[in-house]
Amino acid sequence: MASKRKKKPVCRLRDAIRAAIVTGTVIGGLLSNDSACAQVNVEQIVRQKVQPILPKNGSGGGIAVAVWMGGKTSFFNYGMADNAQNRPVTADSIFNLGSVGKVFATTLLAQAVKQAELSLDDPVAKYVTELQRGGDVRRITLGQLASHSSGLPNRPQEYETWHKGRYTWPDFIRFLNSWKAGPNHEPGQQYLYSDAAMVLLRVALERRFNNTRFAALMHQRLTGPLGMTSTALPLPRDLLGRAVQGYGPGGRSVGRPGMEGGTFEWPGSGQIYSSSRDMATFLAANLGELPGHGPIQNAMAFAHQGVFKVSPRLTIGLAWQIVSAGNFSIIDKNGGLNNTSTYIGFAPQRKLGVVILVNRGKQHATGIGRQIIHALAQDQSQPSSEGEPNPDGN
Repeated sequence: MASKRKKKPVCRLRDAIRAAIVTGTVIGGLLSNDSACAQVNVEQIVRQKVQPILPKNGSGGGIAVAVWMGGKTSFFNYGMADNAQNRPVTADSIFNLGSVGKVFATTLLAQAVKQAELSLDDPVAKYVTELQRGGDVRRITLGQLASHSSGLPNRPQEYETWHKGRYTWPDFIRFLNSWKAGPNHEPGQQYLYSDAAMVLLRVALERRFNNTRFAALMHQRLTGPLGMTSTALPLPRDLLGRAVQGYGPGGRSVGRPGMEGGTFEWPGSGQIYSSSRDMATFLAANLGELPGHGPIQNAMAFAHQGVFKVSPRLTIGLAWQIVSAGNFSIIDKNGGLNNTSTYIGFAPQRKLGVVILVNRGKQHATGIGRQIIHALAQDQSQPSSEGEPNPDGN
């Protein structure tokens, strides 16, 4: 929050620079004394809130933060993208988004709905025709997949406990066609977080648009028009050099930069990668703050609308969470694997938001992101804990 004590802007800026953490860098346009003061305020809030998850005692990892406020983006970077290479985190370091990537699929779905290319009420079997031979799966709609209300388990192994290893496409179809609804697993009747549902939604979108691979569909209809040149799945060779090394919660390296993991094993079923610079663009678009992108921003606004009410303080949109604390609402999405922790959230009524990308697993990115948003908005209510702990795994 802004200090009550008045200082000249230049002095405040000098003080903030002196106080900056050695591993942190601050990138932002200081175009005037007023913008400088706003920048210092943002920097102080971010630095304070991320302090608990900064790497300690030489352990691996770092944090990239992007804040949209006052019509501009500020970037704050801490720690290392790769300790072994002595490569620091920058706004162009590329992170595994984990389940934050789900909102790319649901934005594409919203866009197709707004353009009357499909409907949220369409059965998924209309497009994934292999499912027309199944049972209860034929009752599941695209909207239910996107709002975690399909009844499908998070991962197929929860239903097929005997299955070993990852799921190929034939494995997945077998599981879906044999799946049976039941108590707490009834299409449209409950909130049940499901990676399986979101992967199936990707396939349905591919089928609707002439079997176009999801990665190409995302580029053609969303990231390309927005100029997000560092967002892809899988990462092409020319971007691999900017990919961060992932680390476990204790700071030990896990996997290799750009590695795709998870339950499913076919093209387009893995995680999306992006940088904080690209995600800042995505954030601004979701806030309706990118001139010239009206149709995409209209689709994004549609994806934010509540579909399934989980509790008085939590409603699910198309993958987005709408959480409220007092009279203050945040729309957000989190992600996490054993080597990455991610968050994007915004207060639409205040036109401000934050992206947090951490290349360490099981970090408290969601809680910290909400704290930053409340602090920037100078809202005194306690940030909501709804939607935590992060259930993501893919």
